[in-house]
Amino acid sequence: MPTTPEPPSGVPADPARPGAPEVPPTAVPPTAVGHRPSPQEVRRWRRFLADERAEAAVYRDLASRRTGEERDILLALAEAERRHEQHWLDLLGADTGRPLRGDWRTRTLGWLARRFGGVFVLALAQRAEARSTYATDADATPRMAADERIHEEVVRGLATRGRNRMSGTFRAAVFGANDGLVSNLALILGIGASGASNSTVLLSGLAGLLAGALSMGAGEYVSVRSQRELLDASTPSPQASAALPDLDVDANELALVYRARGMAPAEAEEHAADVLATYTQQTVIAPPPGIDEHETHGTAMGAAVSSFLFFASGALIPVVPYLLGMTGFLAVGVAALLVGIALLATGATVGLLSGTSPLTRALRQIAIGFGAAAATYALGLVFGATVG
Repeated sequence: MPTTPEPPSGVPADPARPGAPEVPPTAVPPTAVGHRPSPQEVRRWRRFLADERAEAAVYRDLASRRTGEERDILLALAEAERRHEQHWLDLLGADTGRPLRGDWRTRTLGWLARRFGGVFVLALAQRAEARSTYATDADATPRMAADERIHEEVVRGLATRGRNRMSGTFRAAVFGANDGLVSNLALILGIGASGASNSTVLLSGLAGLLAGALSMGAGEYVSVRSQRELLDASTPSPQASAALPDLDVDANELALVYRARGMAPAEAEEHAADVLATYTQQTVIAPPPGIDEHETHGTAMGAAVSSFLFFASGALIPVVPYLLGMTGFLAVGVAALLVGIALLATGATVGLLSGTSPLTRALRQIAIGFGAAAATYALGLVFGATVG
């Protein structure tokens, strides 16, 4: 969202010169009012300057991989960061010095933006804007702090578009991978704890992989297909739209359609009259579900294939130690370690995409996964002792 440019820097207005503009104190270089900034202030301002330059570069790199409205929005954000950059240049004056490198997280973001420019980078940019400390910094203006809060919402909106486009398939992939990791680790631990042989544990793990992957793929296909069919069922019939010219304008039964869709009677009557008065061959009774709604669910086949592959890949991880010939507690420990690393990775990925803390999501994921596996292992010990 464009903001009013920061006031230009300069010296205070000369009272003897009528009409001379006054410059806000926050935009006046400290050296201009006879105050030398401390070394700590200079370092902080130079760091802010480096970060603003790096963030502007990120937005320009992202814009270079976009077209149309998204490109214009990203370039506008880069221009806003340039105005913030000028604020720190004005404060530093002759103390600007050699350009510093931006924060490592911002530089990493720039590297990703130049090479990928996808929704993951936008999600990271959203978190970067949320980390702004301008609201509590005495040398940043309230306008700059407000800008950063608005930038976060702008980037959130751009990231939401990408999340909607990938959410159906991504949801199936994340759920599939997590289910494969947790369910097969729990199965292997439970069978192993019961005292079964290594070959039995391995066979059980491979059977769980195949059965689970097929079940997940089939379930996702049915689920997404059903959701899309429900959306399609809500789309107005083309035949109904073609019948509009023959409706009795006085009876205005079209208003019943809008009342059935939730409009108040008076509003429905007014809207129906407007539709009939402006009818053309392109007129439809009501708009179909938006593109975003279909994109949010994804395609049934895409979700099914994604779920199958990711469940299989997740379920394979706890089986790997047994495939390599490991036995006993060594195999259990290696399987648990590999699954823990994978759970941390999937949790952090979900955290990045959702704009929340990757660490929090990763720890939550591993706690849930290991909790389920531990419960199954305990049950295996009980059943093994009972049956034995």
